[in-house]
Amino acid sequence: MKKQKENKDNKVEYGTISLPQPLIDKIKLKIHGTGISSVSAYVAFVLRQLLSGESDPEVRSRLKKLGYI
Repeated sequence: MKKQKENKDNKVEYGTISLPQPLIDKIKLKIHGTGISSVSAYVAFVLRQLLSGESDPEVRSRLKKLGYI
Protein backbone atom coordinates (compact mmCIF):
# COMPACT_ATOMS: atom_id res chain seq x y z
CA MET A 1 0.00 0.00 0.00
CA LYS A 2 1.33 3.44 -0.89
CA LYS A 3 2.12 5.92 1.84
CA GLN A 4 0.24 9.20 1.86
CA LYS A 5 2.11 11.98 0.12
CA GLU A 6 3.79 14.17 2.69
CA ASN A 7 5.77 17.35 2.29
CA LYS A 8 9.07 18.07 4.00
CA ASP A 9 7.26 19.03 7.24
CA ASN A 10 5.57 15.58 7.37
CA LYS A 11 2.18 17.14 6.68
CA VAL A 12 -0.23 15.46 4.28
CA GLU A 13 -0.92 17.47 1.14
CA TYR A 14 -4.48 17.89 -0.09
CA GLY A 15 -6.04 18.34 -3.50
CA THR A 16 -9.43 19.49 -4.71
CA ILE A 17 -12.24 17.39 -6.13
CA SER A 18 -15.38 18.93 -7.60
CA LEU A 19 -18.76 17.37 -6.89
CA PRO A 20 -22.18 18.33 -8.23
CA GLN A 21 -23.99 20.63 -5.79
CA PRO A 22 -27.03 18.31 -5.45
CA LEU A 23 -24.67 15.55 -4.26
CA ILE A 24 -23.03 17.90 -1.76
CA ASP A 25 -26.47 18.86 -0.46
CA LYS A 26 -27.40 15.17 0.01
CA ILE A 27 -24.17 14.51 1.87
CA LYS A 28 -24.80 17.51 4.15
CA LEU A 29 -28.23 16.08 5.01
CA LYS A 30 -26.75 12.64 5.63
CA ILE A 31 -24.03 13.86 8.00
CA HIS A 32 -26.21 16.35 9.89
CA GLY A 33 -26.20 15.43 13.57
CA THR A 34 -23.33 12.96 13.25
CA GLY A 35 -19.76 13.38 14.41
CA ILE A 36 -18.60 13.93 10.84
CA SER A 37 -17.32 17.48 10.59
CA SER A 38 -17.58 18.18 6.85
CA VAL A 39 -18.49 16.91 3.41
CA SER A 40 -14.76 16.42 2.74
CA ALA A 41 -14.34 14.28 5.85
CA TYR A 42 -17.33 12.12 4.85
CA VAL A 43 -16.12 11.66 1.27
CA ALA A 44 -12.61 10.76 2.50
CA PHE A 45 -14.10 8.23 4.94
CA VAL A 46 -16.27 6.59 2.27
CA LEU A 47 -13.43 6.44 -0.25
CA ARG A 48 -11.07 4.91 2.31
CA GLN A 49 -13.67 2.20 3.00
CA LEU A 50 -14.15 1.47 -0.67
CA LEU A 51 -10.44 1.38 -1.42
CA SER A 52 -9.65 -0.82 1.59
CA GLY A 53 -12.01 -3.53 0.35
CA GLU A 54 -13.90 -3.49 3.66
CA SER A 55 -16.92 -1.64 2.35
CA ASP A 56 -20.56 -2.61 2.46
CA PRO A 57 -21.15 -5.60 0.14
CA GLU A 58 -24.22 -3.87 -1.33
CA VAL A 59 -22.15 -0.83 -2.33
CA ARG A 60 -19.48 -3.06 -3.89
CA SER A 61 -22.16 -4.96 -5.80
CA ARG A 62 -23.67 -1.74 -7.15
CA LEU A 63 -20.26 -0.40 -8.18
CA LYS A 64 -19.47 -3.70 -9.91
CA LYS A 65 -22.76 -3.59 -11.86
CA LEU A 66 -21.86 -0.06 -12.96
CA GLY A 67 -18.45 -1.26 -14.14
CA TYR A 68 -16.34 0.56 -11.55
CA ILE A 69 -14.94 -2.61 -9.95
